[in-house]
This record gives sequence, structure tokens and C-alpha cells, in this order.
Amino acid sequence: MLFKITNGSVSFGADTILERIDIEIKDREKIAVVGRNGSGKTTLLKCITGELTMEEGTGEEAFSVTRAGNPVIGHLKQIAFEDDGTSLIDELLKVFKPIKDTEAKMQALLTEIEKTADEDKIKEYSKLNERFEFLGGYTYKKEYSAMLKNFGFTESDKTKPLSEFSGGQRTKIAFMKLLLSHPDVLLLDEPTNHLDVTAVRWLEGYIKNYKSAVVIVSHDRMFVEKTVDKVYEIEYGETKGYRGKYSDFERQKRENYQKQLKDHEYQKQEIARLMRLVERFRYKATKASMVQSKLKQIEHMKIIDKPNRYDLKSFHANFTPRVESVKEALWVKDLSIGYDKSLATVNFELVRGKKLGVIGQNGIGKSTLLKTLTGEIQALSGKFAFGLRSEIGYFNQQMAEDVSNKTVFEDFQDAFPRADQTEVRTALGSFLFTGEDVFKKVSELSGGERVRLALCKMFKKRPNFLILDEPTNHMDIVGKETLENMLCEYPGTVIFVSHDRYLVSKVADSLLVFDDDGATYFPDNYAEYELKQAEKEQTESIQSVKMVGNVSGGKKAFSTPLKDKSKKQKRVAKLETLISQTEEQMQTLNKELQNPSVYSDYVKVGEIQQKLDSLQALYDEYSTEWLQLSEELEKDNK
Repeated sequence: MLFKITNGSVSFGADTILERIDIEIKDREKIAVVGRNGSGKTTLLKCITGELTMEEGTGEEAFSVTRAGNPVIGHLKQIAFEDDGTSLIDELLKVFKPIKDTEAKMQALLTEIEKTADEDKIKEYSKLNERFEFLGGYTYKKEYSAMLKNFGFTESDKTKPLSEFSGGQRTKIAFMKLLLSHPDVLLLDEPTNHLDVTAVRWLEGYIKNYKSAVVIVSHDRMFVEKTVDKVYEIEYGETKGYRGKYSDFERQKRENYQKQLKDHEYQKQEIARLMRLVERFRYKATKASMVQSKLKQIEHMKIIDKPNRYDLKSFHANFTPRVESVKEALWVKDLSIGYDKSLATVNFELVRGKKLGVIGQNGIGKSTLLKTLTGEIQALSGKFAFGLRSEIGYFNQQMAEDVSNKTVFEDFQDAFPRADQTEVRTALGSFLFTGEDVFKKVSELSGGERVRLALCKMFKKRPNFLILDEPTNHMDIVGKETLENMLCEYPGTVIFVSHDRYLVSKVADSLLVFDDDGATYFPDNYAEYELKQAEKEQTESIQSVKMVGNVSGGKKAFSTPLKDKSKKQKRVAKLETLISQTEEQMQTLNKELQNPSVYSDYVKVGEIQQKLDSLQALYDEYSTEWLQLSEELEKDNK
């Protein structure tokens, strides 16, 4: 056990946010914290970091916070860099200051030892070298290089100042610093925000292999399913733990609810039966002992409360389009999209009722396509046309950033001036704006509330063609599931951009995939797309091997893309072996330095250190080549 909170609570003024916190974090556990927006998930993380003061909760046990030793807790709270003029690589290297400082001390000591043999200094050097290895001094360059690559940063980005990066990129940089610091308990609040599918998949593997504990707050159900082995749910102010993956949590929650409801009903009936006996024989002297026995039986029962219903309160809408479009809903031919230069050329057709999911890396044209189709920006070339009687409903992320000083009621009424007060109230109520909520200023709403308001106005128009850009951002899991069901039942046509793989796999019946080579249309759902991609990669690998086998020693070898790819793959495999062997050699030499018969011989220490320096240089050379070839292979695969 690393950390444990028993029966804690958190209040702000008269409002109790969490009334019973019970959570235990064990070494290497991967934990998800789930719950509705506003349920207190981020508050719980702040309790773990010690930012918030807790007091005794409503449970029966005494309130306590227990730590094993003094675990380091890492939490990505906000983006704050001391100097925006610092380069990306220098900012990351700040994380490795203990390693760099240890290395500098080792070098200074070695210089002194070479001049004068001093057994105490040699022992100190051996201890420093041991610490250097423990801190990852021989592997940290490979780690941050791989992380930069998988988070989408190029070699040229390393020397750029922080001021030149976008907000999303700065979030990634802060996130990388947190991961590279290797805290004992890693707290991640919505870690997949700002990450594309490639980065999310890499992060899934990183977290599963992380050697310490991880606590994740996330609405990304597929990400949670693939990374955690325990789930804590916050509902009605209390935490409850479930062993297993997210799907196990859902199953156990249903089973526990049904069992508690059944046990509650049985106990209620049993108490009623016993009370009937008591009332029947209460005044008969011969039955006095039996009556007392039944009363004591009731008194000693541990009352089983009726379980709370699931907190499934969500928005809803009349999803029947006002009119029906013609069958050919959208036609796109050689459409070149972009601003000063083309990002992609797009071709596809949609018939009425089809649902197209747009997926791919960040910054290569997905949102630009939607802006082109809705007329926000002009096409560079090519054509597109919507079918007759198409009525467009458009949602983008700017709508979730509205800072209007109008109230929710005024904002909605401005969009529908002919709607009376009852109609406005009914529409807003269906999207959870009830009572005094309608008089909140739009600028005071949370991100999730602004999304609901934007969707409410869009659905009120009852369009027959929806164009949605990341509609589930800021939504909790129940909200996402609600929108998924609405879109699945919607009889109109849909184009949506999303990184939410659950949403894409459930709603989309065709895909438009953006990558470095442009945009490709797939007339399949997400599961079929992933299957075909895996088959394609396997076929390319087999063809690559066959091509190499057909080249005989005495014949002229012609250069082909597959042959070049095969050579790179072989070299990458060879480099990985060389890197591993070099690491083993360095570890062997480090262990040798810890031998008393060695660290007392300063000449021997110097010789070993020279070998270590040479091996480190080789290691850096191999790692650099490995990273370069890996990037080239990734481009070749696209």
C-alpha cells in the first residue's frame, strides 16, 4: 500500500462535494476514477495531492490518511513554464537535473581520483555511479527521444522555443515532463485530451508498463478499458471500488445493484412478516417470550438500504428532422482543402442516413474539411454539393468556448425569437437547464454545459444533416452514451470528427481517414477498418521478406521501396540488439565499480570509466540512428 484515505469528506462552505472518500492505492496499480461531470473526480485528485483539506466523512470508520514512506505524487495541474524562451529539449532536460548533477559530480570526482588516489573519494564515486544507474542515467536519452516521436514532435522541434508551440503542444510538453519525472503515484486528469489516435495508443502501452501506480480520471472508455485493473466510481458523494477493467466495473455495478435491491426487498418482507406475528400475539401472555424474540430478531438485523438508482440523468431531444433530404445527401469530388496550401484532396459520396466518421492525426485537415463544407473557409479547388432540401446542423468547439454575458434563457431566445417562454423552458429543460440554471450567464457555464446549450439550439432546428466537430469533448460518460444513442437512432445524415474510438466504432458506418498522405475513404465501420489495416501491415511485411529472398548474391540488386523498407527493418532490429548489449556491458562495468577490490584502485576506476564513456558514446550513436530509422519506417507505413 502506497496511499490510503479512509472515510474522508470535502466541503466548500455549506456545500459538501464528497461526503465519504475511501480509496487505496497500491504499488503498480492502475486505477480509474469515473463519475458524472461535477461529481468530484478532480477534487479527489486534489485530496490525494494534499491540496485540499479533508475532514471526517459519513462512514462508520475513523477518518485517516495513510502513506507508506513518503511517496512522490505527480499531478499535471496546469501549464506553467518559467521561461517561454527555453527550447523544448532544454525544458525536458530539466526533469533530468538529478541525473545531470550526479554525472557532473562523478566527472569531477574522477578527475580528482586520477590526480590523487583517495579511498574515500573512490567509494563516493562508486556510490554516485550506483545512483546514476538507478536514476536511469544510461537510458534517459532513449526514453525522451521515443516520447518526443510518439507525441508528434520532430527533430527540428527540439530547438524551438516554447513560445512557438500551440496550446495543445504545450500541454503535451508539460505532460511529457510529468511522465519523465517517474513519480511513485502518477495522477492523470483527462490525459487523452489533445492527443491523436497514434499518441493515445502509445500512451496506453506506456501506462500498462509503468513501474509505479497510476490514477486516471478519464471519459475515454476504450482508453480506461485497456489500461486499468481497478475502478473507483464517485456517485452521490461516495467512492466505491471495483476490481477489474471498465467493462468489469459496469457488470459488477449492475450485479451489485440487483443483489442489494433483492436483499432489501426480502428483508422488508421479512420484517413485515415478523411484525405481523408481534401484533397478532402482543397481548397474549403465553406468547410473550415469542413476541420478545421476534422484536429482538428485528432489532439485531443490519438494515439493508434500498440501493440508489444509477445517476443516469442526461439530456434528450426530438431527433426527427423537420424535412427529409433527397437520397444523394452529399457529393465531394477532388476537393482540395487548406489555407495557404493544400492539406488533403478529398473524394467521397454520402447517401441519406449514412454516418461518416472522420479520424486521423491532429493538424492535418479534419476540422478544415468541416469548415470547408459549412462555408467557413473557401475550397482551394474541386467541388462539393449537398442534396436538395438538405438542412445543416453544425457544431464546432468554438461553440463550447462562448463567453457571452447573456443568460442561458436570453441566448436561446435570441436564436428562436418566436418561441414563447414555455417553449424555451421546455427545450432548455430537455438539456438539463432547469430552475435558476436558465438565468446563469453563458460565460459562467462549464465546458460541458456550453456544449449542451449549443446542441440544444442545433437540435431545436431539427436539421436533416449533422456536421459535428468533436461533439463529446467536455461530456461525461453518460452524456457520451446518450449522444451515441441519439446519433444511432437519428434517421438523417451525419459527418463527425472524433478521437473517441467508442463513439466512432458505435456510430460510424464509414470512415474518412486522414494521415500524412492525405485523406482516404473507407466504406467500412471502425472494427472492419482496424482488421483490414492489420491484414495490410501483415501482407506488406510478408512481401518485404519475399523481396529480400529473391535477391541473389551474384545479381544486381535493384532498389525498391519494399527492399529499402526491409533493410531499415533489419537495421532497426540490429540496433535494438546492439543497444541492449551496450546497456548490459555498462551495467556489468557499473557492478564492477562497486567491488571493493576495484573501487580502491583509482587506476582501475579510471580505466573502467573510460570504457563506460566509450560505451555511452556508442549507446547515444545507436539510439540516434534507431530513432531516425524508426521515424522513416513509420512514414513508409503510411
